[in-house]
Amino acid sequence: MRIALMFTLLLVGRGAYAVDVLDAYALALRHDPAFQAALQQHEAGLQERRIGLANLLPNLSYAYQTARNRADVTAPTSTGGGSVHRNYTSSVGALTLQQPLFDYAAWAQYRQGVARAALAGEQFRGRGQALVVRVFAAYSQALLAGEQIDLARAQRRAYAEQLQMNRHTFEAGEGTRTDILETQARFELAQAQELEAGDALDGALRELQAMTGAPVSLEQLAPLAEPFTVPSLQPARFEAWRDLAMQANAELAGQRHGLEVAEQEVERQRAGHLPTLKLYASARRTRSETENTYGQEYDTGSLGLQVSVPLFAGGGVLAAQRKASASYAQANYEYDAQRNTLLNDLRKQFNLCTSAVAKVRAYGFAAEAAQALVEATRQSVAGGERVNLDVLDAQQQRYSARRDLAEARYGYLNAWLQLKYLAGHLDEADLVAVARFFQRGQ
Repeated sequence: MRIALMFTLLLVGRGAYAVDVLDAYALALRHDPAFQAALQQHEAGLQERRIGLANLLPNLSYAYQTARNRADVTAPTSTGGGSVHRNYTSSVGALTLQQPLFDYAAWAQYRQGVARAALAGEQFRGRGQALVVRVFAAYSQALLAGEQIDLARAQRRAYAEQLQMNRHTFEAGEGTRTDILETQARFELAQAQELEAGDALDGALRELQAMTGAPVSLEQLAPLAEPFTVPSLQPARFEAWRDLAMQANAELAGQRHGLEVAEQEVERQRAGHLPTLKLYASARRTRSETENTYGQEYDTGSLGLQVSVPLFAGGGVLAAQRKASASYAQANYEYDAQRNTLLNDLRKQFNLCTSAVAKVRAYGFAAEAAQALVEATRQSVAGGERVNLDVLDAQQQRYSARRDLAEARYGYLNAWLQLKYLAGHLDEADLVAVARFFQRGQ
């Protein structure tokens, strides 16, 4: 609720773009089905501690029973015996209080409840951080697909102009049919790339709509601002990020609480060999409870101790303990596997972030150089130094450089959020920082 309120305040006064990154996240907080399911799972998980604690607290119960009875009573008498027919109502009311004094299984179950509640908290924290990553991934994928559509259209227009020029020169007897076929092939390829980017855009917008609960178009999204400058990564050493992840990664922390749950399950099953001790207190009121007490009423109070000692249960207790021990060992191995996967993913995202500065700079220079190359190649063709295929290759190189530049920019932002997420330190402030890379409404 705190996050939703903050983002609601951020939405006030926005201008040109209907849905920027912060808007999309604020909508997803209220509408994303996966996050709403995680919210309910968290609420359910928080009750585990209370459920476990209940086994250690007093248990108070009241039972009442009433019945209509018919009895034929035959009793010996001095004259040889007689029979009595009785129709009567009997009743029994009992108020019982039990307080565990020693119950190792209940104590282990309480520890399990505490661990399960902590596990639910970590899982919800992880789902909240994952929502930031998912929203931005869909948002940036839609923008990237939009840029690719624009690039493919520009490329197609350039090929169309080149194709028209090839036909004119061919009709004038200066060109060849091969020039026309080469340009026509590039034109068709650009059209296919435009269709492919359109499909990617549709998929990203649908995914974003599923999370935000509102229809979204490309025109409503805020594009990247210029100039795009990649800041240096802080902290700069991978070891620092590794330490952060080992301490704060939500999924890994949840696994540790899962280990505690499995360990306490072993203890709970081991308690099947141990005695239990309870304090017992009751108050009973009976009326004609049995034939021997017909017509009599009793108020009885009892206070005492109840000891239960397990002796033999067919080997079930030992089997359950072995099963719990195997599950605990399985949880340990799964924790090790999750830790290794985390460190590999963390290293991958760290490398992407550290190389982003050089990649964005290199692709920016490549895009500028490719534009100049197209102009120079066209002039060389006019002077007879180059051929039509050289122009097509230069145009394709320009398209590829601009496409790679766009992918590098969005890739850096996604990698930075992923890195923060894997380190367990991703929050709304990080999304606000990412939002500064995009154009803002006036």
